[in-house]
Amino acid sequence: MIKHLLLVTLGGGIGSGLRYLTTYWIMKQLPNSFPLSTFVVNILGCFAIGFLMGLTTRYEIFNNELRFLLIVGFCGGYTTFSTFSAENIKLIEMGHYGMAALYIATSILGGIAALWVGHVLSKILIS
Repeated sequence: MIKHLLLVTLGGGIGSGLRYLTTYWIMKQLPNSFPLSTFVVNILGCFAIGFLMGLTTRYEIFNNELRFLLIVGFCGGYTTFSTFSAENIKLIEMGHYGMAALYIATSILGGIAALWVGHVLSKILIS
């Protein structure tokens, strides 16, 4: 239990730091009203989880410790669906209903598609 908690904490800290850097860079490059940085982080995080899930089902080197570190910790710290929810509430409160609907739909469908592509790609690349 303690070992897994430490692995999740380590991975989560690294994932959160990378999320901050990704968000900072995107917002600096492309400032706009659409929450692009969170969208990009969510899609990349879903892809990473899908890829890692694919690897864990095929290779024994991905033991529980690596799963806790990389999937639960790193990807959990990197992806930002709580921020996603808050941003949608803000868009709705500002009266941007269409943008909120577009953001929700593309995030969910894009995330599922990215997870699937990552999962399939991991099987193709490591076969």
